[in-house]
Amino acid sequence: MRLLSFISLLLLFHPLAAEPLDMDEYLYGHVMDSYEWHITTVKGHPVSVPLPVIVYSRQSGWHCFSSKHLEEGEEFEGFFIAPKGAAHEGKVMEHTPKGDIRPLDISITKNVAGLMFNSFVLVLLVLLGVRWYRRHDAREEAPGGFTGLVEMLVMMVEDDIIKPCVGPDYKRYSPYLLTAFFFIFVNNLLGIVPFFPGGANITGNIAVTFALALFTFLAVNLFGNKHYYKDIFWPDVPLFLKAVPLMPLIEIIGLFTKPFSLMIRLFANILAGHMMILGVVAVIFLTAELGAAMNAGLTVIAVVFGVFMDLIECLVAFLQAYIFTMLSSVFIGLSRQHPEQEEQTKKP
Repeated sequence: MRLLSFISLLLLFHPLAAEPLDMDEYLYGHVMDSYEWHITTVKGHPVSVPLPVIVYSRQSGWHCFSSKHLEEGEEFEGFFIAPKGAAHEGKVMEHTPKGDIRPLDISITKNVAGLMFNSFVLVLLVLLGVRWYRRHDAREEAPGGFTGLVEMLVMMVEDDIIKPCVGPDYKRYSPYLLTAFFFIFVNNLLGIVPFFPGGANITGNIAVTFALALFTFLAVNLFGNKHYYKDIFWPDVPLFLKAVPLMPLIEIIGLFTKPFSLMIRLFANILAGHMMILGVVAVIFLTAELGAAMNAGLTVIAVVFGVFMDLIECLVAFLQAYIFTMLSSVFIGLSRQHPEQEEQTKKP
């Protein structure tokens, strides 16, 4: 299985097999962003893919160069990567007469490259499905194989989530909500693939989940109807609660807590899953000094438990995409409610 092959590669090539395990570097090195894409280590030498560093300096303008020039504390064109323990640890810094400062940084980092690759995979999968429909009449022939699987997922998301949660004008929001579901699902799955070009911690990066939550926030508040805003600024509560104004304040705070919960839920669950799998694998190296018998016994336990956790993560990858889409649909649906719809929902 995938986890077994991952562990085999670690045992063969990873320097931790012969050196003490630095848990901070091991865990955070895998889940944090970087200016290179580390693949493996062979005989103590890291094998990685250098990525383009693109920065803007107030002193000398734009610079674009390979991240291999900044390896192991090296300096290039006045730029360097902040060392461990520094204020901007792991980020590109610039030497200036006034001291070290952070330039404008739009580099293609590991997470950015992973996001591009995963987005390409998503578009490719969609186009493969579209190709079948261009060559067949869906009214006379049902798709099978991969196209049938994609159609099943699309129909499940639209019929079970979007339609009942958004309401009559669900078609207006279906493109965004379907895109959000498949984007999160694909990134979650590729994020637990342990070898290049998978393994990038995309949905475990709070900047990505922030962007997704922001899109939902804009969809809710830019297209909310007058009844939605009436319930916020003049809700159906006793007059003294409106005059304080306690209830409008709570409702306004709720505008931001809803997307905030979307952002934190997705980020925390995916990041925690990655940490747990890495922690299970780390048992193999942490017990290496306890003797061959102890190490072998705990390695078997770690592999079995790791395979179980890996399967759980596949389920979590789907559930988190499902939950994000469902909650986004609910929030959008609440912003599109009409008084007559509310009366219908209150009837038994």
